[in-house]
Amino acid sequence: MQKESFSDDTRTSVLVIHGPNLNFLGRREPEIYGRTTLARIDAQLAAAADKLGLAIESFQSNHEGGIVEKIQQAVGRHQALIINPAAYTHTSIAIRDALLLIDMPVVEVHLSNIAARESFRRRSVIADVVSGRIAGFGAHGYLMALEALAARLKAAQTPAAGGPRR
Repeated sequence: MQKESFSDDTRTSVLVIHGPNLNFLGRREPEIYGRTTLARIDAQLAAAADKLGLAIESFQSNHEGGIVEKIQQAVGRHQALIINPAAYTHTSIAIRDALLLIDMPVVEVHLSNIAARESFRRRSVIADVVSGRIAGFGAHGYLMALEALAARLKAAQTPAAGGPRR
């Protein structure tokens, strides 16, 4: 199942990608992932983006190929990406390679602190190709990522801005 919401806007745009099983947030292991639903996270992101003067598009897929295609489609449409690859965090070289194709800041988000979880969840194959990582703050981590990207995008628009886009 692929879920998508899109704001047709000329403002700076952020793409949010939610990986597998995140469509069951609020019901799936709430003691780990919290009770906030994906729809609520997306609504909070949309409200926050509006306050920050950003457009936002949210996308969820349980399929690796769908996520790869969405990352590729971000080129020319979005200026930043928030991604929670979920279980693909630990295994998907395809998602990692797709992230290497895009030239924009990317924040990896996890609801739980993956470093404090089972050993197989502690490794992220995308950690070294993203701009930053936020983990362990529940649904609020998405808002933290959006605020960080808004600041980075604003800084990149100033003439004195320097440094890498990632």
